[in-house]
Amino acid sequence: MIIHVKVKPNSSKQEIENFGEGRYLIYLKSIPENDKANIELIKLLSKELGVPSSSIKIKFGKTSHNKLIEIR
Repeated sequence: MIIHVKVKPNSSKQEIENFGEGRYLIYLKSIPENDKANIELIKLLSKELGVPSSSIKIKFGKTSHNKLIEIR
């Protein structure tokens, strides 16, 4: 499964908004340095979707606010 994610790092809240059709807006508390925000993103998606974090991979947009995530 492929999902499209827009990330808002350094936010005061940690929240996932689902817009349907595989589109999400995700607020992260972590700052976008040293991969901290991406690690938090994967953990949050893992918990939300009920899949292990090892099955979630950032395909495109590792350093961007817009990301393409593959879930195996």
